[in-house]
Amino acid sequence: MSELINVEVAYALPDKQLIKALEVPVGTSAIDAVRLSGIDGDFDDLTLEPTLQVGIFGKAIKADQPLQAGDRVEIYRPLQVDPKEVRKRRAAEAKERRAAEEGP
Repeated sequence: MSELINVEVAYALPDKQLIKALEVPVGTSAIDAVRLSGIDGDFDDLTLEPTLQVGIFGKAIKADQPLQAGDRVEIYRPLQVDPKEVRKRRAAEAKERRAAEEGP
């Protein structure tokens, strides 16, 4: 009999979050756990493609990494905006505000 471990698969949108607990055989990869969880059936926008980004407890991993008992596989959504661009925009806005406050 194959040994089973308990893991979780998590996915979140701004308005909906879901964590599914499941038992999987030792040696199951992160992507296989995601597939076994069926979590993609609960979210219209979630497709299990080869480029799916996953992590365990906030640390990015390769999708084929074997899981350990108690791991929570997190499915990451693609970034909507580049964080560097957001910082640049905020800095430019702050500079404009300072210039306006100083006046001519």
